[in-house]
Amino acid sequence: MDPGANVILVDDPDDERLAIFRQRERALANRPQRRGEPGGHFLAEGDLVVQRALDAGCRPVAVLADARRPPAVAHTIAGFSEAQVFLAGDEIRRRVTALAVSMSVIALFRRPDALDAQDLATRARRLILLDGVDNPTNVGAVVRCGAALGWQGLVVDHTSADPLARRALRTSMGTALSLPFARCANPADWLAGIEAAGGVTVALTPDRDALALSDLDEGLDATTVVLALGSERHGLSPEVMRACTHRVRIPMAPGVDSLNVAAAAAIACFELNRPR
Repeated sequence: MDPGANVILVDDPDDERLAIFRQRERALANRPQRRGEPGGHFLAEGDLVVQRALDAGCRPVAVLADARRPPAVAHTIAGFSEAQVFLAGDEIRRRVTALAVSMSVIALFRRPDALDAQDLATRARRLILLDGVDNPTNVGAVVRCGAALGWQGLVVDHTSADPLARRALRTSMGTALSLPFARCANPADWLAGIEAAGGVTVALTPDRDALALSDLDEGLDATTVVLALGSERHGLSPEVMRACTHRVRIPMAPGVDSLNVAAAAAIACFELNRPR
């Protein structure tokens, strides 16, 4: 790739033009974006995730790519007149991105417009709700499980990690860009609305008094289903637990009380979406 109007060869890791690739989550998605307001950016890392961002219609702002072997997606972004393409060697990219492994490409994109949780519920029959899941790696893994197992949307409360955070997006392998998601200020009220409309809401809990997951089959084929998952430390909030139609558990071997939330999500997403 030859340098040109929007293709720039960089040989200094402290080049001020590369500061955009050092942004942390607060700078990329600040409080207004966490409330669902427009604006903000996200960083996509790796050629697969960057390509999935493009496929989802996201608009690139800038890209940092391998100067010796720029991946095909960098050539694609170079075709966007409003996007800058910076080319640099391995060590410069490693220092700029603070990643242990130097990605062949990392790109800054404009965030897509936020979705409304109520609207999402009218368009998706299988939804995951995350309540207080603040680890972005766990959020990314849950997103990947949901997308792989046929779930159609994700709703996160205001304390959960951003599905487009760097680690979340990397862990989800970019599927957060194809699985619609929305933030919800009051998930308990949102769940009540789902139930009022005839949907089924399912709270996953390690409580041994809860119904075994495999025993739940009440009307799951014919209605909207929401699976609610809480943090590994505190579980679902009391308000969300009370708002759910059913409380279910994954039976555990003696001496083990729970699974990682992403592992639990994979089991529950499969079980609740299998044909009855």
